[in-house]
Amino acid sequence: MAENLPPMEYRFLGRTGLKVSVISLGGWLTYGGHVEDEKTFSCMKAAYDVGINFFDTAEGYEGGKSEIIMGRAIKKFGWKQQDLVISTKIYHGQANGRYPNNALNNKGLSRKHVIEGLDLSLQRLDLPYVDIVYAHRPDRHTPMEEIVRAFNHVINQGKAFYWGTSEWSATEIAEAWRVADRLGLIGPVVEQPQYNLLERERVEGEYRWLYTEHGLGLTVFSPLKQGILSGKYNDVAAPPPGSRLAEGTGRSEFITKFAATWGDERWQKGLATVAKLKPIAEELKVTQAQLALAWALKNPNVSSLITGASRPEQVYENVKAVEVVKKLTPEILEKIEQAVGNAPNFEPLRFE
Repeated sequence: MAENLPPMEYRFLGRTGLKVSVISLGGWLTYGGHVEDEKTFSCMKAAYDVGINFFDTAEGYEGGKSEIIMGRAIKKFGWKQQDLVISTKIYHGQANGRYPNNALNNKGLSRKHVIEGLDLSLQRLDLPYVDIVYAHRPDRHTPMEEIVRAFNHVINQGKAFYWGTSEWSATEIAEAWRVADRLGLIGPVVEQPQYNLLERERVEGEYRWLYTEHGLGLTVFSPLKQGILSGKYNDVAAPPPGSRLAEGTGRSEFITKFAATWGDERWQKGLATVAKLKPIAEELKVTQAQLALAWALKNPNVSSLITGASRPEQVYENVKAVEVVKKLTPEILEKIEQAVGNAPNFEPLRFE
């Protein structure tokens, strides 16, 4: 294990009593995909050893293979589930059925798929329950009452302790809570959105009233914007060896499509912003990735940052961001704001 790492910090998941490590490890685009099994085991062991207790996956990640390899790691190292926080997500269950191209009831948030999908996820994980189950996307074809009742059912069955949402609008989250309150049921306690220095509007603007009203917690994905905020894509003609874009192209449909945008106007705009952040990272004597992660952790509504890693060294570097947070003084934060120039513009809420 790397030396001189800061002690892990933990935050409550929104208004719940569940504590999660502020840095967590996710299986999207990596585990069960282009990252070999032994490397997955090494990354998860590295994460566990430095105090990470939260591991995130989904039924849709590599058609369920991400869940399988994470479950194998837990068994391989003999970890106790009460020392872990495991989450999975239900919506994209196409691989569960006989005909993936005609998903029918294997996709969405019908009562049937929520219950059957979670059962299959637990089989792949080889676990009796998960701590958090997310509605991976909103399902605008299924009545909200059916969705709320379905997630409460799996909680009542002991197959999950909490439920949340991912990439839902504030209106949809509020509707779920209205239904839950009317029925005397549990509403979504956590949302998993994208949040980083280049994508801020939803977390800082649209959701801002949900934190006080419903105690919403956030476990955010892509805090480095697919690696763009690390600075590794600046001043290079092609994705560098070892990067996710280099290793995953041709092996992951999402990464292949994402790599196809290389060099377009949005890429160039993002890289130009990242270049402005480099002097700030150098001033603090930290990496650009650590600066970006620390900035996201500075938001008190963030419970955990879901990071990816294909090597243990990446886990260690990400964890160092925990000690960078205290370096983000008001003066440094102002420099960051001037560099990115994208703070959401909204009228303050009445109680802010």
